[in-house]
Amino acid sequence: MSSHPKITVGLICGGQSPEHEISLFSAKNIFNALDKEKFIPEIIYIDKKGNFRYAQNNMDILSSEENRNNLPLLSITPGLGKNIFGLSISIDIIFPVLHGLMGEDGTIQGLLKLCNIPFVGNDVLGSAVCMDKDVTKRLLKQANIDVAEFLVFTRFNLAHHQIHFEEITAKLKLPFFIKPANTGSSIGIHKVKNKQDFDAALDDAFKYDDKIIIEKFIPGREIECAVLGDDEPISSQPGEIIVHHESHEFYDYQAKYFDENGASVIVPAQLNQSEISRFQQLAVETFKILCCSGLARVDFFYAPNGRIVVNEVNTLPGFTNISMYPHCWEAGGISYPQLVEKLILFGLKKQRIFG
Repeated sequence: MSSHPKITVGLICGGQSPEHEISLFSAKNIFNALDKEKFIPEIIYIDKKGNFRYAQNNMDILSSEENRNNLPLLSITPGLGKNIFGLSISIDIIFPVLHGLMGEDGTIQGLLKLCNIPFVGNDVLGSAVCMDKDVTKRLLKQANIDVAEFLVFTRFNLAHHQIHFEEITAKLKLPFFIKPANTGSSIGIHKVKNKQDFDAALDDAFKYDDKIIIEKFIPGREIECAVLGDDEPISSQPGEIIVHHESHEFYDYQAKYFDENGASVIVPAQLNQSEISRFQQLAVETFKILCCSGLARVDFFYAPNGRIVVNEVNTLPGFTNISMYPHCWEAGGISYPQLVEKLILFGLKKQRIFG
């Protein structure tokens, strides 16, 4: 047993985004990976209405939505600092296990920063920048990082009939992708091959955001790198997603989480050393340009002509059983428990410097 006092880690999970259930999968894995000789987990659940609830250290209770919604409510009082949630115990650091909007976009990070509570992962700016695909791509483009050609439209454009299939097709060619600017896990994302696809995809994407991007299709392999660290971040070996196209057009929500045969995750990817170095260097460069810290997963398209295109950056990647981020580090010799511990220590170190 360690002679050092245990660190109390508040796992915040759930949330109001469409990725609510994925957050619970991730949180359960992180909870199980925590070394209980070093860490005391406390679970704070955010229900789908945005209420904060206290699950103590019982992950099993979150398996039922009825049980979750009967958990005691917590009131947030920023002036209490580390006791912001009014708990009888003081939380040393928060591990926000929230995917998508209202969790991965800088909102929870801003609240925690306001209360001077250490937290794992990206700060407010990096979280917000990477959540918005439009802003991400514009910053990368300015830094001469290759991104797919894209167009941006808002709900105002939709209301004033300013989004035209023919004009978009002339610029981007078919097929192309329609995406909400601020979602993750491929929610609301559609591959458009004709006018009928276009109308349905447009309607669905605007259900999730007031801004959408329409992006040129880049044929090629889907390569991902996990990045870890702050001042001197490092990249894992690249991994590859191979989508089984007989059942899925692309790596969509169902293929990621619910269809066991929807895709294969290959770690490490079959690449030569020169290619590996290119991906790792570009992953770290992207991480720094977008003001990331702690962790991120950088996703690429690798075209047959050798072109590497940054697709997007996920600042709180999944920690489910099939998620690429922990798999990449496991392949590099960092186990799941070691990875979780490193992330917590990075968060505590950042607080000591700036707190």
